[in-house]
Parts: sequence; C-alpha cells; structure tokens
Amino acid sequence: MSNPLEDDLEYDVIAQLQALGWEYTLGENFTPHPESLQRKKLSDVLLLDHLTEAIERLNPGISAIVKQEALNKLKGFTGDDLAAINAEFYNLLTDGITVNTTVEGAERGVIVKVVDFDHPTNNHLLAVNQFEVKESYGVRRPDLVLFVNGIPLVVIELKNPTNENTGVNEAFNQLQTYKREIPSLFHYNGLLVISDGYDARAGSLTAGMSRMSAWKSKDGITRAGTQDMMIDIMVEGMLNPTTLLDLIYSFTVFEKDKSIDPNTGITTINIIKKVAAYHQYYAVNFALKRTISASAQDGDRKGGVVWHTQGSGKSLSMLFYSGKVIRALNNPTIIVITDRNDLDDQLFTTFGSATNLLRQTPVQAGSRSDLKEKLAVASGGVVFTTIQKFWPEEGNTFDALTERSNVVVVADEAHRTQYGFAPKTVDEKDEQGNVIGKKMVYGFAKYMRDALPNATYLGFTGTPVEKEDANTPAVFGDYVDIYDIQQAINDGATVPIYYESRLAKVKLSSEGEELLKELEDELLQEDQTQAQKAKGRYARLEAVVGAEERVKTVAEDIVNHYEQRDTTNVGKAMVVAMSRTIAARLYNAIITLRPDWHHDDIDKGAIKVIMTSSASDTADLVKHSTSKEQKKEIALRVKDPNDPLKIVIVRDMWLTGFDAPCLHTLYIDKPMKGHNLMQAIARVNRVFRDKAAGLIVDYLGIATDLKNALRFYSDSGGKGNPAEAQEQAVQLLLEKIDVIDHMFIEKPVTAYSEQFQGIIDDPACTYVSRAKGVNYDSYDTFSPRIKMKTILAAQEHILCLEDGKKRYLREVVAMSKAFSIAMPNEDAQALKSKVGFFQAVKAAMVKTSGGEGRTSGELELAIKQVIDESIVSEGIINVFDSAGIEAPDISILSDEFLKDIKQSEYQNVALETLRRLLNDEIKSMSRTNLVQSKTLREMLEQTMVKYQNRSITSAEALQELINLAKDLKKRKSRGEELGLTEYEVAFYDALIENESAVNKLGTDILTELAKTVVGVVKANATLDWTKYETLQAKMRLAVKKVLRHAGYPPDAQKLAELRVMETAKAIAGEMV
Repeated sequence: MSNPLEDDLEYDVIAQLQALGWEYTLGENFTPHPESLQRKKLSDVLLLDHLTEAIERLNPGISAIVKQEALNKLKGFTGDDLAAINAEFYNLLTDGITVNTTVEGAERGVIVKVVDFDHPTNNHLLAVNQFEVKESYGVRRPDLVLFVNGIPLVVIELKNPTNENTGVNEAFNQLQTYKREIPSLFHYNGLLVISDGYDARAGSLTAGMSRMSAWKSKDGITRAGTQDMMIDIMVEGMLNPTTLLDLIYSFTVFEKDKSIDPNTGITTINIIKKVAAYHQYYAVNFALKRTISASAQDGDRKGGVVWHTQGSGKSLSMLFYSGKVIRALNNPTIIVITDRNDLDDQLFTTFGSATNLLRQTPVQAGSRSDLKEKLAVASGGVVFTTIQKFWPEEGNTFDALTERSNVVVVADEAHRTQYGFAPKTVDEKDEQGNVIGKKMVYGFAKYMRDALPNATYLGFTGTPVEKEDANTPAVFGDYVDIYDIQQAINDGATVPIYYESRLAKVKLSSEGEELLKELEDELLQEDQTQAQKAKGRYARLEAVVGAEERVKTVAEDIVNHYEQRDTTNVGKAMVVAMSRTIAARLYNAIITLRPDWHHDDIDKGAIKVIMTSSASDTADLVKHSTSKEQKKEIALRVKDPNDPLKIVIVRDMWLTGFDAPCLHTLYIDKPMKGHNLMQAIARVNRVFRDKAAGLIVDYLGIATDLKNALRFYSDSGGKGNPAEAQEQAVQLLLEKIDVIDHMFIEKPVTAYSEQFQGIIDDPACTYVSRAKGVNYDSYDTFSPRIKMKTILAAQEHILCLEDGKKRYLREVVAMSKAFSIAMPNEDAQALKSKVGFFQAVKAAMVKTSGGEGRTSGELELAIKQVIDESIVSEGIINVFDSAGIEAPDISILSDEFLKDIKQSEYQNVALETLRRLLNDEIKSMSRTNLVQSKTLREMLEQTMVKYQNRSITSAEALQELINLAKDLKKRKSRGEELGLTEYEVAFYDALIENESAVNKLGTDILTELAKTVVGVVKANATLDWTKYETLQAKMRLAVKKVLRHAGYPPDAQKLAELRVMETAKAIAGEMV
C-alpha cells in the first residue's frame, strides 16, 4: 500500500522534473497488451514507440531492415552478469549501434544513434511513476523511471520523509532487490537515485551504499546549505537533461577488478562502473572552458590548476577531462605527465581501461626519442610520459618536440614537477664523479616549454600550491576549482585522518633526534650543495633508525597495534620504512614474531615488501625483488579486502597515486614533510564500507611537520585538517560514554512493570538494583545467562526513558565510531568492556524492534540470537529463556507464547517485541484480507498512541496487544470454521461489513455469496485488468449482478461493490 507522504515526495519530484523539460505520465499508461506497440508483456522495459521514433529521427534515411536490426541488438542482451550487460549496452549507447548492411553490392557498417548527446532537448524525455515490471519474482514497481527516447536510463527510489525507520539506506536496499528480481530494467541503467527528501544520493549500477554520493550544487559555484532539501538540489543540478546526458556520456567509466577467494583460490573478474561525483563534474567542465579559451589563437596557453584533495578521485577527473577535451578541441594530442614511473604506470592503467571515453588507446613513451616519434602526428593521441624525459642530454635547451598548438599537457601533482624557470649554478662532474667546473641549469618548467612551446597546460594537484611558488602559476595559471579536505569529508568523498604518536613506545636515540632536527630544513632543498650535506646526515640517521634492537621494537609494536586495531577496524595497513634495507629488516623481525604471515609465493602470505631492486642488491633485498607484473599482482591483493594479505612495507613506492580503500592504518618510520607527507597520509583516507577514519601512526616524530602542513594548507585557502590527533577521538569516546552512562541513571518517565520492579528491589539480584541501576561494570564476571538478563534489564530501562530508544541508538552509533578510531589507544582499550556492553544492548534493541522488512520468522530468529559475540563467547543465548519466556514451538501467536509474554519480567521489552511481531503479521495479512488488516492495524495504532501518551501503563498496553494477538489469531482461523479459503474469507469480510446485510441474509447465504464473488472476480481478472477502466467496469457490473441476484440490500450494494473491488485489487497479484 502506498504512503501518502511518500507519494507527496514522488509528485513533488515529478513537478520539478516537468519544470526541467521532462514529460510525465502514469505507469499504468504503459500496461502491456498483446496488440500494444509500446509493451507486449510486463518484462518489456523499452518503450518501443518512443525508441523507434527516435531512431528514425536521429538517423534519417536508414532502411527498415537497419532500424529493426538496431532494435534487435538493443533488446537482445542475455546472461546473468548485470554489470557486463550494462557495459555492453553503454558501448551501444555512446558509440552508436553498428549494423552491417549491403549497399550496391558491398557490405558496410551503418552507425545507428539512439540518443542525441550533443543536443539534449532533441530527445524524448519522459518520467514515469510506478512503472510495473514482472520477471520471475512477480510484479515490481520502482517509484520513478526516467526514459530517454524510450530507454530507462535512471531509476529513482523514494522513502517517506517523516518515517524515522526508512531512509536512503532502505531505498538503496530496495534497489538492490529490484536488481535481483527485475534485472532487465537495469540492463539500460545510467544512474541510480535514492532519497527520503532530506538526503539524496546517486551512484552507478555497481556502487555500494558508501559510494552513493550527494549532488551538492546546481551550478558548481554555490553549494547546498544545511536548510536545503537535497533531492531538490539533485533534481535541478543533476537530473536536468543537459547535465544528465553529459554525465552519462562523458563521466562514466567501467573498470575491471580482480579478486581471489582465499578459501577456494578461484579468481573472479568483477566489472565496476564509476560515475563522476558533482565536484568532479563541475571541475572538469570549468577546466574545459578555461582550456578552450587558453588554447585559442590569442590565448595564454594556461589551462589553470585543479586542486582536489587526495582521495577525492583526481585520477578519474584527469581521465574525464581528457575525454571531454578530445571532443571539444577536435582530437588534440593529450600529453599526461607525472614525475615517477610507478605513478605513470598507475595513471596509464586508469586511462587504459577507458578507451571508449577517450575514443582511442593511450600509449606510454619509453624514451625521449620515442616521445618525439609519438608526437610526430598532425593530431590525436594520448601519450604518457615522465617529466624526467624533458631534461636535455646536453646544454640548456631542449629541442622542440612539436610546434603544434593542438597539444594539451595534463600534469599530475603540478606543484611538484614543474619547479624551475630561473637558472642555477651547479657542479659539473666527469664520468668518475669528480668536479671539473660549474654549469648553468634550469628547471623542468623551462625545458618543457622548450619542447612544447605552443601547448596548453593544465595542472592537477591533491595539495595546494605554496604562496611563494611562482613557477606553477607561471606554467598553468590560477586555480580553476578547489575541493578541499573539509568539503571532501563533509560529502563523504573521503574519511578523516587521525594521528597517533608512538614515540614513547619506540624512543629514538639522542643522536638520532639531533640528526633528524638537522635534516628538517635540508631534505627537500634543491641546491645540490645542501642536498649533498643532507645526504650524509640522512645516511647516518638511517643507521640509527635501522639499528637491530630498534627495528625489533618497532616490529613488535606494529604487530600488537595492528592486531588490536583489527578487532574493531577490519582492513589493511602500510608501513613506510626509511630505506630498502630497513624495510627488509622490518619484514624479518615481523615474521619472526608471526611466522605464519610469511610465504615465498607472491599470491600467498600476510605480509609483503614493495620496493625497487638493483643488480648489486644483497640476498636480504633480492628475495623481495619483484617484476612489474608481480607488483601489480600484490597491488590487487592489497586492494582485495578478502585477500589474506594484511600488511605491505614500502619505502617510496605506492606513497602517491596508490588507491586501496581497505587500507586503514599507515605506520610511518621515515622522515617526511610537505607535499610528500600529505600525499603519503592520504593512502588511508579512502571511503570503504563502514571505515570511520584512517590512522597515521608515527614512530619518528612527524607531528611538527603535520602542523606545518596544516598551517600551509590553511594559508593556501584550504579548509580542514590533514590529520586530527587521535586524542580527539578518545575525548569524543569519553564524552559519548558519559552521555550513555547518564542515561542509565536517568529517571524513567514510564513506570517499570511490576515484575521488573520486583527484580530491582530484590537484594539478591546482582545485575540490577534500584539504588545503583544496571550493574554493567561487573558484566564481564557474569555467567552467560546473567549477561543476557543484564542486557534485557538495560533495554527495559532505556525504553522507559523520554525518547529513550532513539537517543540511545544515536549515542551508541557515535560512540562506536569514535571507538573504532581511538583503538588501540590505552584509554580506549580500558573502555572496551563497557563499549561492548552498550553495543550488545543496541543489538538487542534493534533486533527486537528493528526496521521494516523482516518477516515474523526472521524476527523471532533475531530475538532468539541477540548476542554480542565479542563479549559473550560461550555461544548463542536464547533471549526468551533469559527473559523467563518459553520460546514458541509452532506459532509466534500461540497461547503459550502470549502467556509467557505477559509474565515476562521485562514488560517494556516484551511490549516492543510483540508490537513488532503483530505489525508484521498484520502487514502480511494485508496481502490477502484488506478489510481485516485495516481494522487490526487501527487497533494496534490506537493502543500504541495511548501508551506513548501515557494514558495506559506498559502492563495495560501489553495486555491490549495480547488481546489483539488473540483476536488476530482467531480471525485467521475463521476460514476453517466457515469452510472458506483464504481469498474467500477476504471477500466474505468485505460483504459482512454492512450490518443490515448480515441481518437480512445470514451467515450461510453470505458464505456462499463470497464463494460466488470469488468465482466472478477470477473470471474477469486478466493480467492487466487493474489498469484498464473498461475491464474494471466489466468486473463491477458482474459483481453488481451477483449481489442483486443474492438479494443483497440495495442501500448497501454500493459500499459492498467498493469493498469487493478494493479487495480484488489488493490481492490481484496473488489471484491472477
């Protein structure tokens, strides 16, 4: 049954869509019919009339054969891999459908377009609500489907804005159900949208809930405020035809992800569909606009700088930009520049998986000569290279690689690779390394300009450009778009990062501290003399940091810290070592502590080392030498959350550009600062499932550098802290625990039941008392049975507080999040037992009065298994038994069960449990008996309103629900007494609603009349009768004739007809 408020939201969205140019029609107007040109059966999801008309309009002159073949290809998808089918359709949608045909005796391919992406209004745009689709699981009706030229590109699921039990999570789950049960609708999907009005998210077909993101701007300039309805922003900003079609065409990619089942060893290739978030969409279009202006004949060749914080999808933004600029500038040459080979490989892999978007295959330049050869073309090409290839082999000038102006340079981490227009004097050395004089050199910026004098330059960076850096703006220009840490965290694009110092655990010697201090201002100096000095100090510091005893201490602390953290944060860790030698020593020390973590095979083992190799490496280093392909395989293992690989040790590799969302902890034992430090810590800020935050663990004293990074970040205009102190999470944890503690001494506003009052007044009771409340401080010492009684006592108390359940659940969620961040801080560990108890009470509360969608059987099972396995390890405890209730054997509404419920010591818990069970029973009944379910629901609601208004006590409310349960049970068994089937009882109840009819005809006649009515309804109920007024009128006439013939009172016939038709519609799907 529809919800009025949910319907209001639905029609409000429809009105907004209409204002944007979408037509609207009811889903019932597309009811299938064998003679229909639109849909012949409910499993047809394409609106063929609209699709056929669009093909003819967008492809003038094509033959009927070509048109039909194109339609056949669109309709002919088979298989169970929904993502693979969607990817296949996407190629047809964006590239056009190739149909081979014979023209004048020769075969040629004709490209058939189905959507005009260049002119959005040149398409038929249609919004349809309650569009029925039926496959093997029955009829399903998504709230809204947006069709473009008859193709269902967007599916929208909405939830009641005022129902606290339903929101975007439930809407998301509903879409997942639809994907399983009516997959053909999603073959053609471009976007999924979920909303409860206040919150609104969108994502791709394969996106998990954590990847469904808000659209927070209508224009990319003004962002949504706290008082904005997010669905309004999303509809106007994203679902307007221009943005929607641009998003689908230019901002959608499909990637392949490999995972290995650790139990079976079976490798699975999964297709992941990614769609741009709002900040990527607007930034790319702003950058494109600047590029078009900069590359014009009189342009300044400065495309600008896009500053998007690390982890917010910068690599994909570069890809989307490249795809759009290729179309906008008529296939220019794109040169993508990085400053490291591993970054070049990572970015190249991202681009290589999106050849459809780029309309060509990217290539990597292997050398200077290879780069020049690849640029020796008139246009086109996506070429990857490193900045080092622009260093002249001799002299101070780099020969021009191309004079063309249709070249766009896209630089990753622009601030880092482009320093240096001004000349510098450096030592000139001979082949033996001896200084033989001085020479003048320039920075890469100058040489790159020499090589590509007429190119347009666009820079991407994850960290801001320093105020004193004049070179980056000189090459690229000013910022095009900024998306800082605070915005990314607020949007859920990244998670916050917390910092924990472990210096007290692993003390650096005084010599090491002095060396580290001397290095602070020299590590990143460009002057070679200073760099040489720093190199010597670095080598001495390395000897101190890599001392055998210190490495053992670090290894032991990492193992203990990770294992404790893994109890609350399932994920992986990265260790940053100061040198390759130290990395190898650290590996040996860790596997000495955990031998089972080691394995020689690349695809096995819980710990690996990733580093470069050299021909002069010692045996300890050689065993960690890996090929390019092996590194890729280890990278896949790190990214796969199900792979047993837990920890990876690195020195420099993977500290920038490496994206593994399941990484949650970064252990740093290496001097780092500035951009390098900020890039490194961002390895743990990726969104992953319920990851609350990433954690940086410091063994070498980077706190000052982090503070400097924050100061520099703020001075550059960015908001948000690169890393919060872990103590802040501990403080938040303490605050939340204090709030929850106070709830357990708060005075209840609803009186305890008599039975529970007897328990708390019993001096022999160990787990609860009137004076001290719930004794959860002794929880760990209790037996399993008493532990369960303690949980139930806590739940009973919370349910008696003003708005207790809602407040408690909210505070425990916040506490749990803070706890996961704070672990394994010593203060947090000390609270582990209390946190576990509070979580166990929450689990019990959710399972006994949980959200919508559980069947009675599922709920009963949940109640029986309320348990916190991390606290109570003795096995599953039966909550009914602990509460003094005999668990039901057959029916949840058996007399024995209701008797036990009434006698329960915990009447508020019992009341909440029985309310939920009754609600589900009544909901189930509504599918077969509309009249009875409506009556019973009203009775249930009346009782709960009286209880919530404190007009009746919990004991009185419980008694009313018990009476209602007995009434429900009696009503369900009436069919046997009357000799009627379940459906016949439903119509019988519709007929006896009028008292005069009962008095006049009597039970026997009405019983037979109900059977006759069922026969009439079945005879007139075709598959689509509820959608056609003529068929409904035919059924009404047949019902009226039967009622009249039976002598049904004339004054009551109209209401009886209405009730019979309502009942028929309610159970139409069950009867047909």
